[in-house]
Amino acid sequence: MAPVPPKLPPVATQVENSPYSGEIPNGSYIQDKSILGTEDHTAVTHAQQPLWCRIRYKLREPFAEFVGVFILVLFGDGSVAQVILSHEKKGDYQSISWGWGLGVMLGVYCSGISGAHLNPAVTLANCIFRKFPWRKFPAYALAQTLGGFVASGIVYANYRSAIDVFEGGVGIRTVGLETSSAGIFCTYPVDFLTKTGQFFSEVIASAILMFCIFALLDNDNNGARNLTPLGLFFVIFGIGACFGWETGYAINLARDFGPRLMSYIVGYGHEVWSAGNYYFWIPMVAPFVGCTLGGFLYDVLLYTGPSPINSPWMGFDRLLRPTPEVWSNTKSDTFA
Repeated sequence: MAPVPPKLPPVATQVENSPYSGEIPNGSYIQDKSILGTEDHTAVTHAQQPLWCRIRYKLREPFAEFVGVFILVLFGDGSVAQVILSHEKKGDYQSISWGWGLGVMLGVYCSGISGAHLNPAVTLANCIFRKFPWRKFPAYALAQTLGGFVASGIVYANYRSAIDVFEGGVGIRTVGLETSSAGIFCTYPVDFLTKTGQFFSEVIASAILMFCIFALLDNDNNGARNLTPLGLFFVIFGIGACFGWETGYAINLARDFGPRLMSYIVGYGHEVWSAGNYYFWIPMVAPFVGCTLGGFLYDVLLYTGPSPINSPWMGFDRLLRPTPEVWSNTKSDTFA
């Protein structure tokens, strides 16, 4: 009977411990040359990695938010373009709700490394109620807005010829008419809605969004866990189907301002800002109010984990103590 060779300890491989699959505590990874026919395992420090790998590692979270919103707007604006430009022969309003729901779901799947906020207002609510680092908010918001800007530009380039036909001529770009295509890229309210009604509609939709996000992530309240992206699909679809008509349910500065800026640049003119009695600022402000309200209501009524709401004075004492952890949120696990 042949002797059994001794069992060797497992060797870390490049696939298991590379910077592409997770962080290494000492900032290095193992370069496995066994695939090349050798057995030399050498540690590669962070400084020895290619320049782009080091840049990507530092900016991986903003990159993830950029990609997530890019996917979101690509599917969302794409669905609106197909419905409008085909005169509803290739879809209807519910197709748009499906498109935005799919965009959110796939965007979350693509950007999990950053928490998949995909919305500056959602990031703000996480800073307030879930100890997300405040110092990360500017980079997240900028990356999210750029993602919406770039994605809407790609949708515009893809449908440019169809837009020319729909608008009635090459280069014609209008806002607010029956043959206007500006609504493909950003939201405009119905004519009868007052300014108060516009703001209230966006606040309500944003509050529903944030309340449901916190519920899906709360494992003490039947949280969705790995099914969270699918749950968000139904949340967005439901908001669009039930609350989307009056304002177009922007509920997201990055989804609205980025594409609005793009449409202004490509020739839709000043009316992208002045339409709806200068409606443009409402999708920029109302989602922050709504998401903060939705997060507050969830924590007041249901949440039992660490939150300013569950700390003395509802966390207001922290605002009066501007210590470093208030801005970095890395030094303690409670809000007390």
